[in-house]
Amino acid sequence: MQPDPIEPQARPRILATYPMPERVVAQLRGFADLTVLDGETDPQRVLDQCQGMDALICTLMTKVSADFVARLPQSVRILATYSVGYDHVDLKAVQARGLPFINTPDVLTEATADIAWLLLLGAARRGWEAQSMLREGRWIGWEPTQLVGADVHGKTLGVLGFGRIGRAVARRAAGFGMKVLTFQRNPGSGDPLPDHVELRGSLDEVLAQSDFVSLHLPLSEQTSGWLNARRIATMRPGAIVVNTARGGLIEEAALADALRSGQIAAAGLDVFVGEPKVSETILSAPNTYLLPHVGSATTSARDGMGLSLASDLEAFFAGQPMLSQVDTSV
Repeated sequence: MQPDPIEPQARPRILATYPMPERVVAQLRGFADLTVLDGETDPQRVLDQCQGMDALICTLMTKVSADFVARLPQSVRILATYSVGYDHVDLKAVQARGLPFINTPDVLTEATADIAWLLLLGAARRGWEAQSMLREGRWIGWEPTQLVGADVHGKTLGVLGFGRIGRAVARRAAGFGMKVLTFQRNPGSGDPLPDHVELRGSLDEVLAQSDFVSLHLPLSEQTSGWLNARRIATMRPGAIVVNTARGGLIEEAALADALRSGQIAAAGLDVFVGEPKVSETILSAPNTYLLPHVGSATTSARDGMGLSLASDLEAFFAGQPMLSQVDTSV
């Protein structure tokens, strides 16, 4: 059921918690009165600024809890997140409130897949150590045993979570002559698998048979801390872990222990538990290639994310169908 259009004389009022690209701001201001905060994440201050607003655009830095949703002013008619993932949003509370909720799928797929490969290669070939050695003036010349890393070509890549981004990561693996393993709950759904991709019977089976593991699962109650000490112990000794999904998929202390013991050779991480703070547990762990959640940080992806939200918001206030409305009943 589509919303009734608002009165023609009243432009919708939209609050955004973070600055956005100029193209996005221009499109929003073409049909709405836009207020942009300077990176506000405190829930109470965001709620205070929502007074009289028709829509809220937040990011994954804003915890949209059940209490937050309950205290949203009644004027707020729609909620949007400048992200694909929405583990920061209490969907049950959003559904109970009857709020339409939109996110930004599709537009950041290729950018995030590229970052997954940067992390994979950087971790495998000890990129951070090499950069540090060079920049700190510790490099004294080529040596046969210096910064020896892991081969990528011809190895097995496990892709855990075979959605848009997982598939894009798998496509890139063909150029490295890699075999890709994955798991699908409904193997007959979606596009046919490429020749270099093979299905396994469970995520655990993929994990145990892979030289590299790239995480693309959504974060939920079921997947929180999924890569734990027990599962790490089943992995191939010297495997490498990459995560561009959500930090909460990994038990960071268990990963750090495995890095120190050598059970895990290296890790490439773009996401962390409790970000923007990164635990000393991870910062002090050896053989890590770390990035500050930049998976979608290209001009086209960030513009595309915002323009997708803007188009859906404009459609909502005109009483038209939206393209990226999240099914909050799932």
